[in-house]
Amino acid sequence: MNIDITRLVSGVDKIIPLDITYSFDKEIIKDTDLLKLDNVSIKGEITKNSRNELLINCEVSGIMVLPCSITLEPVDYPFNIIIDGNLEEMMEEINENSQKIENSIDIFPIIWENVLMEIPMKVVSEKAKNLKLEGDGWKLITDEKKEEINPEFEKLNQLLEK
Repeated sequence: MNIDITRLVSGVDKIIPLDITYSFDKEIIKDTDLLKLDNVSIKGEITKNSRNELLINCEVSGIMVLPCSITLEPVDYPFNIIIDGNLEEMMEEINENSQKIENSIDIFPIIWENVLMEIPMKVVSEKAKNLKLEGDGWKLITDEKKEEINPEFEKLNQLLEK
């Protein structure tokens, strides 16, 4: 996502509008929980302030496809991210060398880092919400259910507290 900033740096333009639709290929998302990430909309602008710093203000939105935590079926998860700040500081924060090649800058690392932070820990599909999670001699154990403490161990805890 190289953006030509020549006209902005030289003062000819005051803003560079961003209106990009981007699809992330399988090679990029292979080490994440994402199954698919297509048609991500990036709308906003890049400006220059009075101290000649490049600023980015954009909205990144789309639908990420994640596996259901129970059934592993694909689940669509909509997201909407607002990115607003100093471009060069953001590049330093994510440990990327500012990919400034002459008068262009690559905003992909900033977009990708923000998308990764939006991936939820757990997604459950609509089908799995009403799924029977226990049966004859088995039940699904989740973090949501507090484990019952054996009464004998509780007595030991009371002895240790004294």
